[in-house]
Amino acid sequence: MPRKDPGDACWATWTTAWGRMGAVVGGAGLRRVVLPHYTPDDLKALLGWEHPGAVFDQSPFEQLIELTRRYFNGRPTDFGEVACDLPSPGTFAGMVMRACRAIPYGQTRSYLQVATMVDRPDSARAVATAMGRNAVPLVIPCHRVVYADGRPGGFSAAGGQELKQRMLSLEAGA
Repeated sequence: MPRKDPGDACWATWTTAWGRMGAVVGGAGLRRVVLPHYTPDDLKALLGWEHPGAVFDQSPFEQLIELTRRYFNGRPTDFGEVACDLPSPGTFAGMVMRACRAIPYGQTRSYLQVATMVDRPDSARAVATAMGRNAVPLVIPCHRVVYADGRPGGFSAAGGQELKQRMLSLEAGA
């Protein structure tokens, strides 16, 4: 999925069982995922505004399209092989994103558990902040990070907590 030239970003949109979604890929991999929520025109406008200069090219997204369609059709799906442009592994945000990525389909972890996974058990709130900045939701499954008491917690993707709960319910039913 990564592009040959790091500055050579492209975008695509496609339909899933839950609606239209889109993404942007660049030199290091996936830069942005927009979950189903927007109208097709609004989705294209959002991606164009966020990533000026990116061009439409659906070909780098074949794997992601297949995986997202599988996911939104309620089938267990692993996005682990999708290359992502993540913060450096040595940064707190980079460690949190990688720890979150390791949460299996159908399971959840609390913000505190993720903080402990990155050897920073005193940083549950900082984990929540890092999750709120996740540009590639679903691929980095931040929807699987919940409050210690099992409540869903926040979700910065369009659709908010309602979408997060829907995704958790989809995975619980599989």
